[in-house]
Amino acid sequence: MTALGFLYPGHSAEDDYPRIEQLLGSDIRLDVIHTEIGEDAHRVDALRRMGSAERLAAGVEELRMAGAESVVWACTSGSFVYGWEGAHEQVRGLAVAAGMPASSTSFAFVNALREIKAHRVAVAATYPEDVAGLFADFLRAGGFEVAHVHGAGIVTAAEVGTWGEAEVLTLARDADRPDADALLLPDTALHTAAHVQALEKELGKPVLTANQVTVWEGLRLADRRVNAPRLGALFTREPLVQA
Repeated sequence: MTALGFLYPGHSAEDDYPRIEQLLGSDIRLDVIHTEIGEDAHRVDALRRMGSAERLAAGVEELRMAGAESVVWACTSGSFVYGWEGAHEQVRGLAVAAGMPASSTSFAFVNALREIKAHRVAVAATYPEDVAGLFADFLRAGGFEVAHVHGAGIVTAAEVGTWGEAEVLTLARDADRPDADALLLPDTALHTAAHVQALEKELGKPVLTANQVTVWEGLRLADRRVNAPRLGALFTREPLVQA
């Protein structure tokens, strides 16, 4: 059994995690611990408070007791708002507090893009334009080109959590560009686990979503590779060729 730990802020789309767990197989367990969200606002000052070391450290003891092998801060905006270097410091602090390998959703996107060998991306963000722009800056710092950034202007995670497949598909279509190698939906408050295949079929390219890449990152830290095509190109591995 491989146990993975996730620190998830508040309550919005955390039911993506048991859905993903079912798709991964019976020997992988996803343990989700909720951190204090504070003010629910996609605003830089509120997001920095949400991702503070104190709030993250408060959840790690329960993950240790559960036997988690890695921990991921399951929040994109609460990590990239610190900038490239600040987000690294956040993850280093989390690793020390947890006593296990650690990462965040922002770095999960970077590592997932490298995994699928995508270089030029489009961003379909629920956030206001200024916050969406900070995510684009983070991706550029990671070495990627950003073809287009679309911010839907949603202020709260609570509202994002009410969106269904129709809204997600509309957001993706509005943001996509023909010259983008992949489309990114960066908000962990957005339900996407059930829609990845539909999104990739609609757009004809890999789609990376926040909760999807967060789980993939936890598996990467635990040195696990899983074939789960219903979770999209990122989780689709070619079968081994028998000699």
